[in-house]
Amino acid sequence: MNEPRRPGRANLASCVVATIFLFLAVAVIVIVYLSVFKPRDPKIAVDAVKFPTFSISNGTVDFTFSQYVAVKNPNRDTFIHYDSSVQLVYSGSEVGFMFIPAGKIDPGRTQYMLATFAVKSFPVPQTVTTMNYGVGGMGLGTGPTMEIESRMKLKGRVRALWFFTHTVDSRVSCSVAIEVSNGSVLGFHC
Repeated sequence: MNEPRRPGRANLASCVVATIFLFLAVAVIVIVYLSVFKPRDPKIAVDAVKFPTFSISNGTVDFTFSQYVAVKNPNRDTFIHYDSSVQLVYSGSEVGFMFIPAGKIDPGRTQYMLATFAVKSFPVPQTVTTMNYGVGGMGLGTGPTMEIESRMKLKGRVRALWFFTHTVDSRVSCSVAIEVSNGSVLGFHC
């Protein structure tokens, strides 16, 4: 005896197949997103550090600081940066600070930036005049030297696939050796 088929089983089977297909489609989209469109942090490279004006007198130093930076956006979408800054540190204390104006960097492009600002005079310990080894103890200095640290912070966001947003917080820190007698840069290491 033949029993008639129930139509509910065919509907259930087609729903299971459709659900499996949707899970596979979502998995493929996630894999493509994570491998091809994954947002990456921008690359910051310090090209040069200069001190256009530099003077030392009565145990205090006064100078203008300039830093040339290249920021490369490796993403497939525009990198929008905001709340970015450059900070100068000497002997663990902040001696200079500058906000970087908000902006954007096109996909795959490199943006060149220049940060120049005057640093208020601050006292320099007398021990700075006895240091004579230059950068890394290599003897590059011809007179007394001092070392400051430059810290650049770049905050922003990158969108991927028009609706995923990745928050970026890139940083670079450089040690700069300066000849105290004339303010020339003996070297820097980032």
